[in-house]
Amino acid sequence: MALQALRRFADPKKARTIIGHALPPMLAAALTAEEFDLIQCRLNQIPKPPMRPALTMDDWLAAAGVFLLVFVTTLPVVFPFLLIHDPKVALRASNGVPVLMLFFAGYALGRYSGRRG
Repeated sequence: MALQALRRFADPKKARTIIGHALPPMLAAALTAEEFDLIQCRLNQIPKPPMRPALTMDDWLAAAGVFLLVFVTTLPVVFPFLLIHDPKVALRASNGVPVLMLFFAGYALGRYSGRRG
């Protein structure tokens, strides 16, 4: 959005303000007006980005990976409802499953970090 606003305004003062807000304050304070103008010139040379970003195969694979991760981690919580007919007992068992999962995940993380589990 800052790049689009920068291209919209030809006034160098307004362009410096836009660039200054886009940069970290410490860095913006260290730049001179000539350096801001150089940044504006370089940013104007960048080709115009597509209006709508396209999803790549990596994006779809990452989305499928997230879906599988969520599905696999929530499936054990549902199993007690499928196996136990009494809803009250199934609910208690379903509450215990994530507690056990968190315990074992914390134990594994402790071992991985070189500490006791």
